[in-house]
Amino acid sequence: MVDPVRPPRLADAVAQHIELLILEGALRPGERLIGERELAEKLEVSRPSLREALAQLEKRGLLVTSRAGTFVADFLAPITGPFVALLGASDRMTDDYFEYREAVEARAARLAARRATEHDKKALAASLEEMRKAHGLDDPTAEAASDVAFHRAIYEAAHNLVILHVMRAFSELSQRDIFYSRRQLYDRPGVRARLLAEHEAIARAILDGDGEGAEAAAVAHLSATVETLSQIRAEAQRAGVALRRLGRQDIVAE
Repeated sequence: MVDPVRPPRLADAVAQHIELLILEGALRPGERLIGERELAEKLEVSRPSLREALAQLEKRGLLVTSRAGTFVADFLAPITGPFVALLGASDRMTDDYFEYREAVEARAARLAARRATEHDKKALAASLEEMRKAHGLDDPTAEAASDVAFHRAIYEAAHNLVILHVMRAFSELSQRDIFYSRRQLYDRPGVRARLLAEHEAIARAILDGDGEGAEAAAVAHLSATVETLSQIRAEAQRAGVALRRLGRQDIVAE
């Protein structure tokens, strides 16, 4: 006897819909959902069905609820947290991070040039324009933030879900200066202008559909960034040696 085909329960269907939005990146970690009543109206479902759907997603670690509301969970944190703690014990962390980024991000740029929709292109162009506006400000904070948004736009335009979520998680960490000091990078003379030019070259290739050019521009950008950070690190090491030599008089008997 053939089992009858049963339609999915409404709460299950709602949970699957929200899950898909999270998977595809339409809902991002840390974002707060609108209020329960409004969300139920938007989805055209009853509030009890919505509550059940949200409870399912919270149980699975995709949503978190507090007095402030319901938020998309940072669901990769259980992986990235211990991983970063482990990497932090190694002097290779920054170099290995950028080596990984070069491998993945260059490919993402090529994919974005091939797959970007008109919406993706508008988002990329808008993030670049924000970077240009912030470039004229004395404080580089806004420009650094638009830098992160620019690269996230590339991950989205690549239309690869693994690249999107993994690289988005890494970009969250880089915003917190886990791998390097973004402030030190942007404060270095001449670097801001160079970074803007490099981002413009990547965007131009993607918007033109030039996959090879986008990949090459991404590699050049990351290589130049690594070189600058290496210089900053070497200068800091030399300064540390000089200070320790200067301080020897405090511990040496005359």
